[in-house]
Amino acid sequence: MYALLRPLLFRLEPERAHALTLHLLRLAGNLPPACALIRRLWGAGEKPVRLWGLTFRNPVGLAAGYDKDALAWRGLACLGFGHIEVGTVTPRPQPGNPHPRLFRLPEQQALINRLGFPGRGADFVARRLQGRRPPGVVLGVNIGRNKTTPNARAAEDYRLLVRRFAPLADYLAVNVSSPNTEGLRRLQTRNALETLLRALLAERDAAPAHPPLLVKLSPDLTPADLDDALSALLAAGVDGVIATNTTIGRERLPSRWRQEAGGLSGAPLRERSTAFIRAIHRRAPDLPIIGVGGIMAPADARAKLEAGASLVQVFTGLVYAGPSLPRRIVEAL
Repeated sequence: MYALLRPLLFRLEPERAHALTLHLLRLAGNLPPACALIRRLWGAGEKPVRLWGLTFRNPVGLAAGYDKDALAWRGLACLGFGHIEVGTVTPRPQPGNPHPRLFRLPEQQALINRLGFPGRGADFVARRLQGRRPPGVVLGVNIGRNKTTPNARAAEDYRLLVRRFAPLADYLAVNVSSPNTEGLRRLQTRNALETLLRALLAERDAAPAHPPLLVKLSPDLTPADLDDALSALLAAGVDGVIATNTTIGRERLPSRWRQEAGGLSGAPLRERSTAFIRAIHRRAPDLPIIGVGGIMAPADARAKLEAGASLVQVFTGLVYAGPSLPRRIVEAL
């Protein structure tokens, strides 16, 4: 079915096609017969994973960025994801970067985005997360600072978000690695990251609920930079790491795409992300990893799990392979 729908969706501008998909999934999440139909057609089965005191119905999750404002997460749950990560959420609403800011690379099975955390802000997302929870899905909230907040005050934004979402989320993911917010990646340096994480963990521990705190890292860190970042994560005592965010690398891309600003995702990120997971697992074998980046087929997910990930996430793979991808991965594991 998706093979028939994809050419129609690809005739639309990428961000418009994505908005249409979210709208339809939002409707499905509010209509039990539609959700039941989605489960029947594409829903992934169960292969439980126990981590952080949580039971994930299977290892396959939805990466942050797909449902930034938690508009359609109940409909997305109908696909049988083991976890869904909404966001990135910022404290205040912001429009993101100018259009166009999302590009398809069909021949490379890739996307380039420079969205810049567009969203309606923390209060809107918190309202969307209240109320009915779909059974069996673990909910993560990915958090980031506003574009206008300097790094010197970034902890204020992140602390506010920890307070807001600790009672609503099963885990929190700290995004310090998007390439589309100026200066954000500088928060991955050892001193800056350790200082930030200690403040956020203190905020989390003072909250009524204490969800696991994870950090999402960039695949563009050098080996030395990765060592510094991992030292900060371990010293602060975070609960896990998400590897990886998008890359600014453009190796083996056609010349027309090499100068397009933004983060590259999809198949070109596959090997870099898997190697990054392997490096983290070798340096910090007890630190749980969620592997993401270039999962376009079941074999890609298996490679990340074998490299040391406990869970995986998909995003760009859904655009190219369609909604059956989570089920196919679970069936192949």
